[in-house]
Amino acid sequence: MPKQKSPKQPAKAVAAAHGEPTGDRPKAACRVALIGFGTVGRAVTKILCETVLGENGDGSLRLTHICNRNVERKKQAWVPNNVPSDVIWTDDFHAVLDSDADIVIELIGGLSPAGEIVRGALQAGKSVITANKQLIARHGPELLQLAGTKGVRLEFGASVAGGVPVLPALRTGLCGDRLHGIAGILNGTCNYILSRIESARIPFGEALEEAQARGFAEADASEDLDGGDARAKLAILALAGLRCHVAPESIRARSIRTVEAVDFDYASELGCTIRQISRADLKNDILFAEVGPSLVTVSSPFGRVQSNQNLVLTSGKYGGDMAFLGAGAGGDPTAVAVISDLKLVAQGLSAGSNRKDRGGAAAAALRSPETSCDFETPWYLRFLVRDRPGIVARLAQILSLHQLNIDAVLQNPGFDKAALPFVITLEPCRDSQLRPALEEMAALDFAIRPCLWLPILR
Repeated sequence: MPKQKSPKQPAKAVAAAHGEPTGDRPKAACRVALIGFGTVGRAVTKILCETVLGENGDGSLRLTHICNRNVERKKQAWVPNNVPSDVIWTDDFHAVLDSDADIVIELIGGLSPAGEIVRGALQAGKSVITANKQLIARHGPELLQLAGTKGVRLEFGASVAGGVPVLPALRTGLCGDRLHGIAGILNGTCNYILSRIESARIPFGEALEEAQARGFAEADASEDLDGGDARAKLAILALAGLRCHVAPESIRARSIRTVEAVDFDYASELGCTIRQISRADLKNDILFAEVGPSLVTVSSPFGRVQSNQNLVLTSGKYGGDMAFLGAGAGGDPTAVAVISDLKLVAQGLSAGSNRKDRGGAAAAALRSPETSCDFETPWYLRFLVRDRPGIVARLAQILSLHQLNIDAVLQNPGFDKAALPFVITLEPCRDSQLRPALEEMAALDFAIRPCLWLPILR
């Protein structure tokens, strides 16, 4: 009799018999803990509930903890229960660090206790996602090194420009280029205020009050107005794009408080408008970096940015110029960036990818160049004086003594002679050449206050 063949078993059955993965077995959900249930934290949770944890979710993520001060008052009925257990609401972040969460999302901001939370999570072998610009600007290299040592991920795509994916682009999409320049409108509060002064020709104080009433500015908006927020973001962009470690405090920040409606009148005559611009240029071993109001041409990308939008431009040796534009603030846009980082990290964990030296290598490759604000640009000088004969001649004399060349003098009629504003523009010169002349001109007896000096970026 011919030998009968046994039925051929499916490959999956054979694999199962030998204890091997079958390929269709559901993978364990990635456990996620959220610390900080404010505007952004609520938005992150809502997007998670609607897209990942809800009926249409794929089961790849499970929200295990929500941590916040006064947590009992923060609980929301719309946060779904997870299988096999409910979300744990707690005000003790140590409980999160001691839990079995795979990923911790830190959204409380500031340096303390956020720094302790992020370090503790990384030390415990948990990947971290944060939108904390101050922490990353000051301690990013150290935290990346720690993440690399522990074989986990630290992602901070939401720390600059909200929902604009500029940091992921710098760290991945443009990492093949050699970037030498980054410039941007990084603070939506300042851009809203300057846009309102421009469009309505209202005083600075009125524009600020309007921004506060609409929720675009805090009650104390000093961090925004005086450039502290933008220079922290610029430090992160330099870290991600230029591979430079620079302390935010070493970047000069000029306030927008001294910009008035009359400056937009004179800027318009020059084909320009005024925006708060953050810029960093790497030349040899010097990082030129500054934040402050600047004249930009109305036809430029910066000149077209309105309201609370953010814009980042990069310049590379091989890829040339790139632009990233979008909503730079608000719960939903920032939450989108957080969720994007979360999915990226979760996919890596699910695939079992080993990122052990990613953070360490990134930190080790950083440079700490000398930082300078000595840009060479044309300049806009707006004076406010008690009018009398010989004022322009005296100012021209001082400028000449400092080897500074006048490009134009602008003086519109109709102003009070006791407080007369007029403008002198200068041909390109360095900041270090201009500052001694400014100090000398501020001491003149006809000067009501020191002149407003702004770079002209073309």
